[in-house]
Amino acid sequence: MAVAKSQTVGISTINLRRVANLVRGKPVKKAVDTLQAVPSPAAVAVRKTIQSAAANATNNDLKEAGALKVQSIIANEGPEVRRFRAKARGRAGAFNRATSHITVVVDEDGGE
Repeated sequence: MAVAKSQTVGISTINLRRVANLVRGKPVKKAVDTLQAVPSPAAVAVRKTIQSAAANATNNDLKEAGALKVQSIIANEGPEVRRFRAKARGRAGAFNRATSHITVVVDEDGGE
């Protein structure tokens, strides 16, 4: 089992979970190929985290990337970043920009 985390990604959890549901439970190679076809910044962030988890598994003497499977992908809320936008009559309106934490766990096909 190998884990990779990406923290404070500037994408909302709703968008990340939508992409993560596409590849949960698939082999790593098929998951990366699927995410390369999805035109979304969330797909890029999830793909990089999956590739990092596969590299961690290879470095920790687990199987090669072809024999690994995405066991779980979790997208949790990160800290909100406060930003301001120009409003009418010279005023500023505050809004919070969402960030997220992505956690990917990969393991061998047979090892649950």
